[in-house]
Parts: sequence; structure tokens; C-alpha cells
Amino acid sequence: MIVEDLLITEQKQIADNIFMMKLTGNSVSHMDSPGQFIHLKVADGIDPLLRRPISICDVDAGSQELKIIYRTEGKGTKQLSEKKVSDTVNVLGPLGEGFPTDHMERGETALLVGGGVGVPPLYYLAKKLAAKGIDLQIILGFRSEKDVFLEEEFKKLGQVTVTTEDGSRGLKGYVTDGMAQLDVPYQTYYTCGPTPMLRAVQLSAKSEGYVSLEERMGCGVGACLACVCDVAEDHIGEGKKYRKACSDGPVFIAGEVII
Repeated sequence: MIVEDLLITEQKQIADNIFMMKLTGNSVSHMDSPGQFIHLKVADGIDPLLRRPISICDVDAGSQELKIIYRTEGKGTKQLSEKKVSDTVNVLGPLGEGFPTDHMERGETALLVGGGVGVPPLYYLAKKLAAKGIDLQIILGFRSEKDVFLEEEFKKLGQVTVTTEDGSRGLKGYVTDGMAQLDVPYQTYYTCGPTPMLRAVQLSAKSEGYVSLEERMGCGVGACLACVCDVAEDHIGEGKKYRKACSDGPVFIAGEVII
């Protein structure tokens, strides 16, 4: 975990209220686990006071360049979207536990299911899995065509199905409708997105898998307990009855925490 002022090398809007930012700095070389996140200080002063957690979308270790994709929803992310190339952003990271990939073997198939801003962390994961020779089935869910992003990038790594709630692009419906049409067996699934989607994917999946939670966070390092999740009864054992999404997660074994 490192604190560093990263230099903005690119900032642009790529979909409705969706922005892509590239940053560079020495700490990027430590961001090698897909599914982790960074904690950004979006202003120099104390307004807003808290940092904003943003998932890691992609890393180029050679150029020490980090890509993040975020939605402008509130004051903090709006301020972040107003930053320019050559500005700096104070970054704490990498944080959290990422997606496990060591158990997967060449020739096996993984299913990746993302919704909205849950899509970005799956891109770095997809690159890692594809490099291992894993076949990828990828389902990306959005509300409408204007919200779609990263579709072409994912197509270079695996078979992609896009779903939109209004049917304006791809399959009309939800990611679970895409899962229902999938006729390829898979050994593991990975999913990230809003909680209702994660719950539906977990119920629909036909293998063991991993879920990445989108939770509000305070400190990002496990001290404030703002992102506590209840543990499912059969996973409690002798341990605590809760998990902290920021430090124990954000990635958990499917079924480990109650969603």
C-alpha cells in the first residue's frame, strides 16, 4: 500500500456520465492483481473530506500507467472529471483482495459478468486470464446503448454478449438473460456490479465463482468498519461474523457474504 501523487496523462468521456482516466507513477508497478482498487483524493482541501474508491481497470507495467473508469454520480467524482492532463491525483493503493486466477488451467473456460461500473475491473482480469490461455465468455450489462463502454476491448479477449435493459444494443434484458442463453460450460465465474445483479448472477451460475462488491467506504483500509458485510452462516466457522469489503474483499468467494 503506497501513497503517491500520480500524473494524469489522459482524461476523456467514453459513455453517458462515464469517464476514463490514465495516470502514471512508480506505485503503478505494484498494481498487479485484478480486482483491487485505489483510493483517490479528488480535491486538495477538505471538501470532499473522504477519498473515493475506484476499481483498477488496466495496468501497463512497462510504462507504469494505470487506467481507471468511473461514473460521475456525486460531488467527488464530478470534481475528478474536471481534472486535466498534467494535473496530479493523490492515490492510496493498491488496496483490497483481488480475483484469484491461479486455480484456472489453460484450455478451461471462465465466465465474466459485469454490470455498469462493475465492468472495468473485469477487463484487467480478462487480460490476465487470456494470457494464461483461458477461454473467456463475457457478458456485459448496461441500461441503454448510450451507457455501453469497453465492448470492443473485451471482444479482443473473448466471446462477448452485451445486454441492455431497453434493448437498444445487443440482447434485451439483464445479464442473467445472457447467462440463460449461454451454451458453453465454464469452470469458474467472476462477477462485479450492483448488489441486485450479483445476487441474481450467484443464483443463476452453474459453477463456483467469485463476486466483487460495490460498497461505500470510508477509510479503505479496514479501520472504520463502514463497509462491513455479514458472513453467510455456513462460512462463519470459528471466525468473525462479518467481513470488511475494503480489506477482506472487495472480492469474495460466491456465497461467503450475504448480498
